[in-house]
Amino acid sequence: MSTEKNTGEKTRLHIRNKNRDLYDVQALKTAVPELSKHIKPNKYGNDSVDFANPEAVKLLNKALLNHYYGIKNWDFPSENLCPPIPGRADYLHYMADLLSQSNFGRIPSGEKITALDVGVGASCIYPLIGVTEYGWSFIGSDIDPKSVEAAKNIAASNESLKEHIEIRLQENPELFFEGVLKADEKIDFTMCNPPFHSSADEAEKGTQRKVRNLTGKKTAAAELNFAGISNELIYPGGEIAFIRNMIAESKDFSKNCYWFSTLVSKESNLKKIYKLLEEADIFHLKTIPLGTGNKSSRIIAWTFLNKKEQQDWREKRWADAKEENQ
Repeated sequence: MSTEKNTGEKTRLHIRNKNRDLYDVQALKTAVPELSKHIKPNKYGNDSVDFANPEAVKLLNKALLNHYYGIKNWDFPSENLCPPIPGRADYLHYMADLLSQSNFGRIPSGEKITALDVGVGASCIYPLIGVTEYGWSFIGSDIDPKSVEAAKNIAASNESLKEHIEIRLQENPELFFEGVLKADEKIDFTMCNPPFHSSADEAEKGTQRKVRNLTGKKTAAAELNFAGISNELIYPGGEIAFIRNMIAESKDFSKNCYWFSTLVSKESNLKKIYKLLEEADIFHLKTIPLGTGNKSSRIIAWTFLNKKEQQDWREKRWADAKEENQ
């Protein structure tokens, strides 16, 4: 366990992240009373949640969304991936920073800014936080009809969000943008949390490692503490194959999007990804480090737009967007 959990501030999280401070456990229990039965003192003597328990993790995230983001209605099937809220929020904050770097240091906010979440999942988490924090509009896509239905239900059941989020089914699991984006549709950035296991066996071994890290116990058949169905966790060839295919297709939509982006979990994949992007003839690349607790990851973002095209994009799409100070 990271020592920063005992000091009161999670310093590796983004400066605007609502969860940099220790969780207000009493407020979280008030928001979601069922959470109380899963809270007990950790080794520092502080109240903490049993992160090895999938039900506890889901209730914690439900409470975080309710208390810190004002999202009252958030439910989806238990077999679906339950995302850790602080890390997902960080991705959005760093994308806001990236937009500001392309906009003279000002974050463009408001509904005119549109993002595509590739693989939105049943939890609809990136759109929920992105709309709440920056007022952006979101398109969420997924290959699983049940996840699409669950995400639609979440968006529809929160009055402040439903006009800003559109969920679309990707009918071809081999594609990322075609079949989701219209030919003339413009989006300001994409985001994605790729499946990073190449097989069910690899996913099971990864889960066992995670449970051992959380509990110190070895288990024969580990239960996923953040849940997750197979297409959320497994892709033939793993993370690198997924991102390779995404980069290849992004070329066909080079004028539809300002920044393409994806999380990269495995540092060992970076060299291959940089080579793929170089071969794709992109104009600019950004690598943005992320850190939550003891886990390190990074965002890779790329654009095909040259300086003139970037200027035209900003003048046409961002000139009348709201500006948010960092």
